[in-house]
Amino acid sequence: MADYFSHWLSMADHDLKLPRIFQVNWFRKDASGNFLWPGFGENIRALAWIVARLEGTAAGLASPIGTIPGPDELVLDGLSITQANLEELFEIDFEAWLIEVQSTMEFFASFGEKLPAQLELELLQLEARLREYQSASIRG
Repeated sequence: MADYFSHWLSMADHDLKLPRIFQVNWFRKDASGNFLWPGFGENIRALAWIVARLEGTAAGLASPIGTIPGPDELVLDGLSITQANLEELFEIDFEAWLIEVQSTMEFFASFGEKLPAQLELELLQLEARLREYQSASIRG
């Protein structure tokens, strides 16, 4: 698998247009166990934002985990999603992400010296961004 990672990372050396990667969590729930996103039929709204990002018509907002939709970039017309749910949907759970970083570090360790250094560096940079934003959030 480390060889596979290296192979894909080497694609950047071939002057290719590399695919962009997006992550969506359709199943995030609020404290009462209700889904924050309205459901399957509305997923096209997030996909439309992704297309807008690819076309350069949506700027998004920088976050420690990547770019997220900016205000008014998701088309929400006709939805009954509250502002509170929308804010919670895009809230970054620092503790959960730091646990994910630690888990990924343990996974990466299983590859030993074969793991491409770029992957470990990306993970360390993610952890640093999370801690920086978390610290800034605490200070208010």
